[in-house]
Amino acid sequence: MAPAKLRIKPHESKLSALARLADAAIIVITLWCLIELFGLEWVSAYYVMAITAIVVFNFISEISLTYRSWRGAGLKAEIIAVASNWFAVVMLFILIDFFFKPTDLYNRELLLTWFLLTPVELVCWHGIMRAFLSTVRETGHNTRAVAIYGATELGREVRSKIEDMPWAGYNFIGYFDDRNFELGRREESQVEGGHADLVERAKAGEIEVIFIALPLRAEKRIKSLLDELADTTVSVHMMLDVFSFDLLSARWVDLNGMPAISIFESPHIGMNSMSKRAVDLVFGSMILTLISIPMLLIALGVKLSSPGPVFFKQKRYGVNGQEINVLKFRSMRVMDAGDGEVKQATKNDSRITPFGAFIRRTSLDELPQFLNVIGGSMSIVGPRPHAVSHNEFYRGQIHGYMLRHKVKPGITGLAQIKGFRGETDTLDKMEGRIRYDLEYIRTWSVWLDVKIIFLTVFKGFVHKNAY
Repeated sequence: MAPAKLRIKPHESKLSALARLADAAIIVITLWCLIELFGLEWVSAYYVMAITAIVVFNFISEISLTYRSWRGAGLKAEIIAVASNWFAVVMLFILIDFFFKPTDLYNRELLLTWFLLTPVELVCWHGIMRAFLSTVRETGHNTRAVAIYGATELGREVRSKIEDMPWAGYNFIGYFDDRNFELGRREESQVEGGHADLVERAKAGEIEVIFIALPLRAEKRIKSLLDELADTTVSVHMMLDVFSFDLLSARWVDLNGMPAISIFESPHIGMNSMSKRAVDLVFGSMILTLISIPMLLIALGVKLSSPGPVFFKQKRYGVNGQEINVLKFRSMRVMDAGDGEVKQATKNDSRITPFGAFIRRTSLDELPQFLNVIGGSMSIVGPRPHAVSHNEFYRGQIHGYMLRHKVKPGITGLAQIKGFRGETDTLDKMEGRIRYDLEYIRTWSVWLDVKIIFLTVFKGFVHKNAY
């Protein structure tokens, strides 16, 4: 008989079915209560809304693994997951309203209240369940005896994580390791025994969970241990020693049943890509509607201030390093497409017109890039696009520089709201910008994009370094 194909599946809590039913009930009951509160009649449109919301919310939740066991994860991560799933539902309804405008089918005030109240209730429900399980586990119930195989740096990190979350119900037994350590590198009391002792105690039922924290080169030792543990009922988790690498959006991938870990990957794939694009289309369309008249006035100002075209196309690197044309209002008398010698705008640059200086200082010259956003070559939030020549220069000067191109370039970004705008006349300034660009990619979420957009409105447009 051929061996079964290897697959790694996410672990799910036994409470996941209850969580699904409870979330669906909260969505429907909240809508029903609001309809009663507003004195409205329950019409077919509200049935469609409720069913659509439940289906989409559950679909996104399945993809984001929201209903897995959260025993080893923090409350913040679960809250962000739940809120992000509901945000996807809201984005869908906003898109439907924007394109089809079904204004006669439902009450807009009701819909807005439902949008705002439901995530609060969902988050509170998940928080209550987490608090209940934490209380049960902290009182000694539903706990699991945990051992770590490998008194290594990785093993110490695993123990630290376990001790930082008593609500998870993990009771740390000790380390097990066969290797001889030099005096001073560990405390003797930390190691309970070796390979054989670990297997013996696992068979006796004294240990329920084992985290293997050995380096990748210890393949033979790991395989030997797993062969013996196969004769027990213990749960075994392999802690891969990949965190010494400079990870970027690391995640599990499945290659036709074969598991692998992405070291460098874009966060905008699958549903994340759809969420990112939805944010760009919704906010981009709204902003373009609001700035259409100011853009006409700026175009007139550019035309009257100096001869030449209104728009200026710059060659820049987009996602995956592909060249794109980025639109800006022309602010200089002499136009440089940005694909020759490295020449950034400097303070009191003679090429900049008086009107151009104003729109550069206030970032108004960037407004045409919302057309790039709608066209799909840029995003509202992301690393600022650099000239092709800048990329070729700095990629050899700054470690990981090209990783910023794993996502679409943006009109604004984390680096910009942190103060890294305008001229980067020193290597330190560019390194600071790249550091925040990579932090944005590592920590990306829809909520981070929304946060950056709003912070840009208040402090991202005008800056002393923008000229």
